[in-house]
Amino acid sequence: MATTLGFVGLGTMGAPMARNLIRAGFSLRVYDVNADAAADLGTAGAYVAGSPADAARGAAAVITMLPNGNVVEAALFGDGGAVEGLSEGALCIDMSTVLPSQTDAFAQRLAERGVQLVDAPVGRSSQHAVDGKLLIMAGGEQADVERARPYLEALGDTIVHCGPVGAGERMKLVNNYMSIALNVLTAESLTMAESSGLDPEQAREVMMGTVAGQGHMGTTYPAKVLKGDLTPGFMVDLAHKDMGLALTMAAELDAPSWMGAVAHQAYGLARRAGRGREDWTALYPTLRSLALDAPSRRRD
Repeated sequence: MATTLGFVGLGTMGAPMARNLIRAGFSLRVYDVNADAAADLGTAGAYVAGSPADAARGAAAVITMLPNGNVVEAALFGDGGAVEGLSEGALCIDMSTVLPSQTDAFAQRLAERGVQLVDAPVGRSSQHAVDGKLLIMAGGEQADVERARPYLEALGDTIVHCGPVGAGERMKLVNNYMSIALNVLTAESLTMAESSGLDPEQAREVMMGTVAGQGHMGTTYPAKVLKGDLTPGFMVDLAHKDMGLALTMAAELDAPSWMGAVAHQAYGLARRAGRGREDWTALYPTLRSLALDAPSRRRD
């Protein structure tokens, strides 16, 4: 007999994910506030539930894929929430992107009812959701993540167990923080190129041949600071100087350079910390010391 799963949240990502679970042979009970979205999954073979509780009833696990933490909380614990239908020993897999502190609170409330939580937010695009090739960042006890794995494997081709409950959400937010901020810096850089009369496509090609386009995570960090090597390949002092020149040019062109201005200050901080002649990746220990070395934040 096919394993029964509940699925709550049938939006741009949730709907194709639910379809892939059906294709993988699971018996699906679905719910969405949009009745048409739920009915569409009904035509694909899912049972259309009248509430999250109904979707969770008799399910080995309920999966939530919802817009924010407040909606997840209502779907789990509100009137007609999934906890009303979940049996003790069942699993809750929240694949939404929410605050980790909310995930921690959900896990505690669920545990009081004998239900374990795995947080499993996703990376990549809606097309990857359609193709079943999402990157899934899972947080939870090892045994619970293994219980969830057969369901997650129907949804993604890369599943990373990031640590205990909440670690998946933390990893997702760190990843998105970097990619979203890089988008602004990329836009600023191409705008600066155009403003100075350069061909933006040629500028892109040039940057793809350097760390600018290749990224520090795959080049300078593993080669230098993450190996404990801060002998200079490109010194903090030089990075500070060159960023100052770029900011002056941007000002002359009246081109936006907000991210660069903040970066210039960060390199200045590294110089004041005595790291001017170290490799530019020394920015990492400089900033890390602010977050982790203060007495109020120091960990035993």
